[in-house]
Amino acid sequence: MPLPITRGAASALGFGLFGSTLSASIAVAFSDSNGLFVYPWASGFGTKYSNPASLPQYGAKTAFSPLGNFIAYVSDSSSPYIAVYPWSPGFGTKYSNPSTLPAGASLDVTFSPSGNDIAVAHNNSPYISVYPWSSGFGTKYANPSTLPTGTGGGVAFNPAGTALALAHASSPNVSVYPWSSGFGSKYANPSTLPTGDGLGVAFNPAGNTIAIAHVTSPYVSVYPWSSGFGSKYANPSILPADVGQQVRFNPAGDAIAIAVENSTSVVAYPWSSGFGTKYANPSTLPAGNGRGLAFAPSGNTIAVASTASPYVTTYPWSSGFGTKYSNPATLPTSYCGGVAFSIGA
Repeated sequence: MPLPITRGAASALGFGLFGSTLSASIAVAFSDSNGLFVYPWASGFGTKYSNPASLPQYGAKTAFSPLGNFIAYVSDSSSPYIAVYPWSPGFGTKYSNPSTLPAGASLDVTFSPSGNDIAVAHNNSPYISVYPWSSGFGTKYANPSTLPTGTGGGVAFNPAGTALALAHASSPNVSVYPWSSGFGSKYANPSTLPTGDGLGVAFNPAGNTIAIAHVTSPYVSVYPWSSGFGSKYANPSILPADVGQQVRFNPAGDAIAIAVENSTSVVAYPWSSGFGTKYANPSTLPAGNGRGLAFAPSGNTIAVASTASPYVTTYPWSSGFGTKYSNPATLPTSYCGGVAFSIGA
């Protein structure tokens, strides 16, 4: 199968993380009729790029392809539930919809590490839809033989592109499958399940850890991963204060952050085969409840999508939150569900 695109490979192709062919961008998906804004990013927001000619509707999450030359967006309210555009930077003409649409409101989207597949989590069976991607959608892959048990909340490939995880509603709250241009037989459930509906999932950069954000205390569950779940790591000594909406590791793999349905909006911890002592909250909190988050590929910035204006909040990151960056001049117009950085940020 195709190899994942590593930092070195991206650089050799002219898309290195620093000095890349495409300048860095930050995208936010939000709940309004024009639900996707993208801005240049260089230690702060630039002037918003023009909206695409075919506007997306009511955004849930967004993702750039590994080389930053495509941007995907999913909607939690309006068919066709997914839109993908060339990105150069700036929007090109929207690609044709897939011939088989996601089966309902879509809540997360991601490209595989090779960029050859695109996966969507959604709220009707089969709860996950995956398509080949090559400047357009291929024919949807067959559903897994063992379906997830409820609404797909978050989806992630491991860094090697050999496993595909879905955080979902209903026990076991997470399902993981081998991936090789199609689903293999589902891995056994973890011996200690996440305690509530799964909303977000992430592998660490080394691929040896998997984290699930979920709706019931302790709100985040983390496991060793090696072609299957190991024994759950101990909970952090200071738990997130409420529902875990999304979880992300930083690119160095030495920090883990959770977007939280609470006034703190985000919590972060050192990570080294277990949780360290929680980092101090940012001095200026995001407004409203946290819904999504992202680390920049360089690791020096963290962004939080939230439910109250300015809806997206960004901070320098270096073993903790720095002083909040200024808001963008043109704000999203409703609550944000997702945020993503392109390569180069």
